[in-house]
Amino acid sequence: MSYAGKNLRYLRKLRGWTQEEFANKLRIKRSLIGAYEEERAEPRLDVLELMCSIFKLSLDELLLKDLAAAKGTSYLEQRRKLKMAASSTGEIQFVPVKAAAGYLAGYADPDFLDELNTFTLPMLAPGQYRAFEIIGDSMMPTPSGSVIVGEKVDDLEEIKNSNTYVVLSRSEGVVYKRVMKNNRSKNKITLVSDNPQYEPYNVNAEDVLEVWKAIYILNKANTAQRWDVNQLAGIVNNLQDQVSNLKRKLN
Repeated sequence: MSYAGKNLRYLRKLRGWTQEEFANKLRIKRSLIGAYEEERAEPRLDVLELMCSIFKLSLDELLLKDLAAAKGTSYLEQRRKLKMAASSTGEIQFVPVKAAAGYLAGYADPDFLDELNTFTLPMLAPGQYRAFEIIGDSMMPTPSGSVIVGEKVDDLEEIKNSNTYVVLSRSEGVVYKRVMKNNRSKNKITLVSDNPQYEPYNVNAEDVLEVWKAIYILNKANTAQRWDVNQLAGIVNNLQDQVSNLKRKLN
């Protein structure tokens, strides 16, 4: 009896990959992943060999052992320990500006994520968090070089209008913006800068790979720009007008 299909599904879920993500790593169609997991087809030898390489398993282990029920598999024990350690320490992976370009390709790759530096914050509730360094003045008064700590948003429906999020998309990469949902077109979201000099723009929902709700902003002391009252009032009024115009267009 071959456990290939069952093990394929178990290992995919262990890594937290979707069928589409796993199919891309195995260089096959997503529909084949479904067929393998439902045991309607047997994986080809080249697919099995690639799986062995990814998960550091032998072909015998992949085919002949029920990994979900295995107690002494070193690989599985190691992954469990890593998961337990991460959940107990609340480690936050940090994506600096220099890693932002690589993050677009490696955001779901455990090997890439393992290379990122981590830190902890004691005030965070249980959840999945990641931190991103931002550059530029589009979200002023949040200064360039700030670090945004975000909590993972699993569904675009959970997004609240006008809240700030770190959005990873195929078209824009990593950006930090306010997000507006489009009531007329469910397949688009609008990204808005706090700096009114920057125009809002749309992103297709199907191009959005990850969304992280901003929880904390970390920056160096004395880097925040100082504003006089009149200047700040003008920016707030401009932003309110911009949001109001967007709402009228979206509705």
